[in-house]
Amino acid sequence: MKRVELVKAFSETPLFADKSWVNSPEAFPLSERQLQTIREIGPALAEFQLAVERLYRRAAEGRRILRNGDLEAGWVQEYLDRGKPESLIAHGRSGALKNQLPAVIRPDLLVTEDGFCLTEIDSVPGGIGLTGFLNQLYRGDGGVIESEDQIPEAFFRAITGSLEPYANPFVALVVSDEAETYRPEMEWLAGCLQRKGRRVFVFHPDELMVLGGTVCASLDGNPEKVDVLYRFWELFDLPNFPWADDLLKAVEAGAVQVTPPMKHYQEEKLNLGLLHHPKLKGYWEESLSKRVRRLLFKIVPQTWVVDPAPVSANAFLHAPTVGDLPISSWEELGAGSQRERNLILKVSGFHETAWGARSVVLGSDVSREAWTAALRSAMRDGESNLHVMQRFEKPMRLRHPVFADSEEPRLMEGRVRLCPFFFRNGTSYDLEGVLSTVCPADKKIIHGMSDAALLPAKVAESDSSDQ
Repeated sequence: MKRVELVKAFSETPLFADKSWVNSPEAFPLSERQLQTIREIGPALAEFQLAVERLYRRAAEGRRILRNGDLEAGWVQEYLDRGKPESLIAHGRSGALKNQLPAVIRPDLLVTEDGFCLTEIDSVPGGIGLTGFLNQLYRGDGGVIESEDQIPEAFFRAITGSLEPYANPFVALVVSDEAETYRPEMEWLAGCLQRKGRRVFVFHPDELMVLGGTVCASLDGNPEKVDVLYRFWELFDLPNFPWADDLLKAVEAGAVQVTPPMKHYQEEKLNLGLLHHPKLKGYWEESLSKRVRRLLFKIVPQTWVVDPAPVSANAFLHAPTVGDLPISSWEELGAGSQRERNLILKVSGFHETAWGARSVVLGSDVSREAWTAALRSAMRDGESNLHVMQRFEKPMRLRHPVFADSEEPRLMEGRVRLCPFFFRNGTSYDLEGVLSTVCPADKKIIHGMSDAALLPAKVAESDSSDQ
């Protein structure tokens, strides 16, 4: 694509509020093998999230977590409930929400020399509308990855699937102030669906109300009953809404459907630490298929839960080592070499810094003093907000054409994060598009930034980029 075409398209249809990025003439190429692996990840994550729910519910009920063993895991329930309000905990355990999964699942995948590295699973993902728009914009570029339904229709089907027998449900896409940056892409999605006669509208939380157990949104000054509420806010924001408790009751009574479901234990990064926890090895062997276990342990880097609770003098933490020796306090990691500090520290969830890479610290990228201070802060905060630690897998260097200061593209050396979007389709999760973020190679942590390129993915013409 030409630069002038891209500039015109983004000026006419802004997708992020007050954000800009580098334009590229081409979609990001993925080999058939890479694409096949990505397609397998969505259903695997759905299976994993259902297994996390079973683990949490069994732990909360004091039941054994193994079919043929006496192992209990009350500590898992305590980890996932820590710092959450009682009303949200009770709601998450409600039978009305049992086995409900998000309508859209989006992992973050780094492209490394050894394949994909999954660093997070996002249940309230940004980029849905942006990816749909980019797919349309780059459609002529050698097979942009998308379904026949395209993202707006796939999104509508995913969030209203169980209401299909009913005619044209009223859908409210509720975007909080915290997520205001993403309002334009939600409005783009709503606009696409409205042109097809769908009753889908974007609302601010102040426009929502609960009247007599019925959830309503103010449309043209009149309250309209909401059938499906798409939640574009993080759960830490929920207590700030005056209708919060009434919304929880309305969901439990079946008066409205909310997706992603308001289940705190689905939105904690520490779930990846549970996957790697040695005490839960038997549970995952019983609860996940061999194929899914093999895939997840291949792509999920070693992850630990930073529990600040002290251990006895002769005990050690499930944690990284220093000098090949186990540690008894997380603070000991501050003395590690730069190679041993090749670790990511971040808040697990339920906090305003738990999204957008705002809490992320890379130990090898800061001084020993700064790394030690970050560890101490994580331990102090751990009484209410647990952190996770993850082995840092460095994305590989590659080159992709971008527009800089001229109409002619140049090759930028960069590193890539892929965000594939999996939409619920009955009992399966289908890949509907991939948002690629190409950051300059000197950036250690990849996220949306002004000097990065945001673009869709396409099927490569050759297998030169196979993983």
